[in-house]
Amino acid sequence: MDVNEVLLPGVGLRYEFTNHEGDHIGVVALRSGEFEVVVYDDDPDEGRPVFRLNEDEAETLAQILGAPRIAERFADLSREVPGLSSGWVRVPESSTFAGRPLGETRARTRTGASVVAIVRDDEVVASPGPGQLLRPGDVLVVIGTDEGIAGVNRILQG
Repeated sequence: MDVNEVLLPGVGLRYEFTNHEGDHIGVVALRSGEFEVVVYDDDPDEGRPVFRLNEDEAETLAQILGAPRIAERFADLSREVPGLSSGWVRVPESSTFAGRPLGETRARTRTGASVVAIVRDDEVVASPGPGQLLRPGDVLVVIGTDEGIAGVNRILQG
């Protein structure tokens, strides 16, 4: 699917595409941090607003829409790049890092592998920051070498 990106000076960025039913859809990323979803008839400068989301709402919607595909995309990526793997690492109940921020693990610094998502029950935390608290039972999606992924597992096992 082709997505066009259009700079809107003083406003933000507009991402637009045509869906399978032929509707011209736009997402305007406003400089304020909000997002507006619009539908166009003919003129892309005259979109009908469908709804507006603040940053938290947009992040929630992105997680909902992206959750089913996140593992599939990482698996595809690891097949395309020699030496790159993706793996899942569970935070055990006994982990010294359960209840502590991800950044305290220093996983990337220590192993070279990156935690790119946390799967928690039915929720996906995409691109977790260092302040994201780890919970027992969380499953970390890790990208790196096989050795790096194993290293993240060792860190979390304690």
